Parts: sequence; C-alpha cells; structure tokens
Amino acid sequence: MTPFVYARAADTADAVRRARQPGAKFLGGGTNLVDLMRETLERPAALVDVSGLSREIVELEDGGLRIGAAVSNTALAEHPAVRTRYPVLTRAIVAGASAQIRNMATVGGNLLQRTRCSYFYDDDGSACNKRQPGQGCDAIDGFNRMHAILGASDSCIAVHPSDMCVALAALDAVVHLESGAGARTLALTDFHRLPGDRPDIETMLEPGELITAIELPALPLARRSTYRKVRDRSSYAFALISVAAALEIEDGRIKDVRVALGGVAHKPWRAAKTEAALRGRAPSEAAFAAAAEAELADARPLEHNGFKVELARRTIVAALGELTDMQA
Repeated sequence: MTPFVYARAADTADAVRRARQPGAKFLGGGTNLVDLMRETLERPAALVDVSGLSREIVELEDGGLRIGAAVSNTALAEHPAVRTRYPVLTRAIVAGASAQIRNMATVGGNLLQRTRCSYFYDDDGSACNKRQPGQGCDAIDGFNRMHAILGASDSCIAVHPSDMCVALAALDAVVHLESGAGARTLALTDFHRLPGDRPDIETMLEPGELITAIELPALPLARRSTYRKVRDRSSYAFALISVAAALEIEDGRIKDVRVALGGVAHKPWRAAKTEAALRGRAPSEAAFAAAAEAELADARPLEHNGFKVELARRTIVAALGELTDMQA
C-alpha cells in the first residue's frame, strides 16, 4: 500500500479545506476505497475522514427527506420514514451487501464506489481505460457476461455496481455538494457519467468537492415501490439485472411511474422510455412488456451478455406486475 497521511475532519469546511492538498481523497466507511488502496488501484496521498460528519436523516416540511452523506446504509434502510415512504430504497440496500458491509458503508461512499469489472482489478495483465486512459478495454473481446448493454462505448463496457443508486435514480434524488466554491446540487441521474472516451472520469464531481447529503423529494407513488434483483446466487452478489420501480394507478390507468435499471450501464439507468410508454395506459403484462422493449431497443449486447436483454425485459415486467398486484 502506498504511504499516506490521515486526518479526521472537524466539520464540512475543514474537510473541504483539507481536500485541497494534492492527492487527497475523502474517506467514509472505506468499504470500497480501502480495498482499492490494498490493490494499489487507488493511491491517495492523504485521506480526509468524513465519517463523523452529516450523520442525520432529517424529515423536511414537504414530506421529503434529507439524508446525511455519512449515514450508514443500515441506518438508512431501517429508518421508519424510508421503510414506509420509500420501500424501494430499503429493499435495494438490503439486497446490496452483507449486514457487516451495510453497517460500515455510507450513503456518500455508495455513490462513489467503483466498478467491480475484473479487468479493472487485474492491474498486472489486463488493459483498462478506466484504470489507465489509452490502454484499451480487454473486456470488450474478453469475458463480458456481467457488462453493459446500454450506454457503453468503445472505451469501456463496465457497469456501476450500486443497488442503492438504482433506487435513488428512480426516486428523483438530488445530491448536495460542497466545495471551496460554495454549495450546489445535482440530480442523481446527472451525477454519474457514461464512459464516452474518458471512463476514468466517473462522476460530475469537481476536484475536492464533498457530497454532504442526498435529498429525496416527497413522492407519493414511492409508497408503493419495489426493488427486484437478479443475481447468480441468493446471497451477497452483484446484479446481473436489477429494477427499481414505483407505480400509481388511478381510475384503471397508470397515472405516474418510475423505473430505473441496474447491472446494464456505466451508471444507474433511468428508464425514461419505459416510463413514457406507460403513462396513461391500462396496466397489463403486455403493456409492461412493450414499455420494457421500448427502453431496450437501444441495447447493444456483447458476446456473453445477450441474455441480459431478455432478462431485463422480464424483470421489468415482474417488478411492475408486483406493484399492480399491490394496488389491486
């Protein structure tokens, strides 16, 4: 492991100030960053510990929630307001990791976790543009069963590993950021980047910018929401396909709907075409399948992951069907 200096931030201003030193990284629960440091894939010169900051979940006057970036995944999943108003988020977090990891992992850190692509981790023998721009991407012609079918590029086909972020994308979450230049917000759907020709740049964060909170708007349809994850084994594993969905039916028609996908792209994938195809329609398996196909028409499967297209279609239909049964 590369030597580094460590400091625990006293508050947000102190964290932002300390992050100005070259090679500094913020440290939350460390469940991903420390592993990457052990593998020498991350080599920070300094760690600024922000795990003691922003640890509250605040109920907003309009019915939304403001979630501190250092809130643990366990605390978020178990919060009564999350369990009742945003059950999709609780289900996604519980599906995402073991209890031990959920106890340590933070909300802000979850947004920043890096891909689990095996070629990214193979620093000794594999080319990876995410690890070193210009090297190439061995996954494209390699074993790409777990890789992207939407939004990929000739430079990178890795997928984002988070379950929580898929739920946040469906919930219209907003990311609060702080830096020396002041505060700003970004929609969660705009926070992560598609790979393009610079897959090493994964988010819209500016250098030294700190995630301070995630805000969930008041979203009545989220009370009836679900998360469905398909993986190779029922215990802790990353998604082949996951679907976060919320559905509101009024007078026999779909009044509003949210759908986001995991395991398909370099970022949590908001299924806007599926949503547009469903609004105003009568809920049915045929309508759900057609809406899923509208989203997946742009899919570009690779040699080993063509099954993901049909699996995504079926999982979208199953998730929306579950919500229809809930509202019957």
